[in-house]
Amino acid sequence: MSLKKGPAIILVEPQLGENIGTAARAMANFGLTDLRLVNPRDGWPSERAVAAASRANHVIDYTRVFETLEEAVEDLQLVFATTRRERDCLKPVKDPVEASISVRNIEANAGKAGLLFGRERWGLNNDEIALADEIVTIPVDPEFASLNIAQAVLLMSYEWRRAGDDAQKSMPFETRQGTPASKGELLGFFGHLESALDASNYYRPEVKRPHMVRLIRDIFNKVTLTDREVRTLRGVVASLERRHLMPRDDRTADQNSPSSNSDKSADS
Repeated sequence: MSLKKGPAIILVEPQLGENIGTAARAMANFGLTDLRLVNPRDGWPSERAVAAASRANHVIDYTRVFETLEEAVEDLQLVFATTRRERDCLKPVKDPVEASISVRNIEANAGKAGLLFGRERWGLNNDEIALADEIVTIPVDPEFASLNIAQAVLLMSYEWRRAGDDAQKSMPFETRQGTPASKGELLGFFGHLESALDASNYYRPEVKRPHMVRLIRDIFNKVTLTDREVRTLRGVVASLERRHLMPRDDRTADQNSPSSNSDKSADS
């Protein structure tokens, strides 16, 4: 069998098919496909797991079942045990971000890692954790620290994807950046705006004009304007410059609302 992408997700004695299915769905969301089950309570395959997987058939159909945890991890070079409780064993403890970086480093050297998840009710026992190289724990609120299996699998799968270059490649969309405005375009806009403000007698008293000009320029320099945005701003300034040329009725149209017209009709 060819090596599957990403870490193996190993569920130790999962009790409910629904939990297996939702874990498979979480894996599929972030590109993981290697699901391994150790002695699932209700056997395998499971119709409930298939239903809960919500079409993550490429994970469910190739799920492997093992009788012992030792068999499930024998081909792995690095194994993390997930737990929220402090254990007596002396193993390195990492958060999901650090653990995902370690997994990526193993994969970069053609190795394979695995993440162990325990039973719904009480997790992994000490002997199972002893088979792992390191522990990964999720920094949840200690007042409400319980996660179900699918939540834990989702979080670890997400961090694994974020630790590589997959995340940026799979972004569904990105902001259109546009072409940054040149200094000449910006200076042209500043000159246009300042000329319009001069015409409206904005700079009062005149002695403060240099300071006010710098302040206005600093406001626009805080953001990276595109050439299109600069053209739009110049159009706004030009429109305001022409306002005195507009017919008076157009300039005051916003004051003649339907409600005010109806009131006048009622009074007449």
